[in-house]
Amino acid sequence: MAEQLYLKGEEVGIFAPLHRNHYLDSLPKSVVHGFGVRRYIPKTGQMMLLPNRIVTKRLIEMWAPDIVHETYYSRTSCVPGNTCKVLTVYDMIHEKFPQWGSRWDQSASLKRVAVDRADHVICISESTRKDLLDLYDVDPQKVSVVHLGAESPPDGTDKCVTSGGVTRPYLLYVGARPGHKNFIGFLQAFAASRRLSVDFDVVAFGGGGFTPAELQELARLGLDSNRVRQVSGGDELLSQLYICASAFVYPSLYEGFGLPPLEAMGHRCPVISSNTSSMPEVIGDAGEYFDPASGHAMAEAIERVVYSPSRIEELVKNGLKRHASFTWERCASQTLDIYNQLVTRNE
Repeated sequence: MAEQLYLKGEEVGIFAPLHRNHYLDSLPKSVVHGFGVRRYIPKTGQMMLLPNRIVTKRLIEMWAPDIVHETYYSRTSCVPGNTCKVLTVYDMIHEKFPQWGSRWDQSASLKRVAVDRADHVICISESTRKDLLDLYDVDPQKVSVVHLGAESPPDGTDKCVTSGGVTRPYLLYVGARPGHKNFIGFLQAFAASRRLSVDFDVVAFGGGGFTPAELQELARLGLDSNRVRQVSGGDELLSQLYICASAFVYPSLYEGFGLPPLEAMGHRCPVISSNTSSMPEVIGDAGEYFDPASGHAMAEAIERVVYSPSRIEELVKNGLKRHASFTWERCASQTLDIYNQLVTRNE
């Protein structure tokens, strides 16, 4: 989004004194105030927080911006006293499902502090906004919704060239797998369907290698490790996996937004998704839905798509249209409108 604001002629600064965000490398050097590193010295990640915050605060004071947009939560602010503060809230998973997080995780308490001090809060979906207002004592006028944008696939990625060594038809899963992501539920639904488990493989992209608990569940379900595999790689491999997949399955129990379904749509991959939280809001009519708590419903939804060429064609057509409506240009324009309203009010 920062790039879009820059292209609109706005003065934009990203303050990250020492960071590991490789996406910042693509921005103009005048925008990024900081230096990128591949990795921190082992066991020094937490130690970097305090000096980073001290330098960030000083840089912001020198730059004297009209708006500071905090992209995550902290107990103390780096923002000069009279500067308007905007905060993005991505989801309320720590508050709604504390059993899925570590007992040492302070995200919920840090988020509440950050929300309280913000002049305005941007939520990335109506679902997240509703959860925020239900759980926090926040003035609804202080909270807006701005949907994220979806990247367009690179040119020339509309044909299946390689599928990462997978030779059979497969269902694609993307991202982290613990807790609310419901990957185990997906495996159980897949194994329970004789048709699916015979005709398809499962490919899980990213999220690291399978854990001992996942391997144990695969063995219990009788799923061969050659038929359910985890692969890792860059954006090019992920693009090809989307393009070559029979379908993308999104079994998550809760999401604040959910970018993978939009990524799948942009690659002409049919989307089969759970029907909870933000998923229907983002996916619209471009997905086949199921109750993620029901393995039977999940398997039936997958079967309705992968064995129906007409349904696949319909979902691909609707998906391309849906994907086109989520742009970073629109995200930046709506965010800029909020900034301008705040600055005008503060004058």
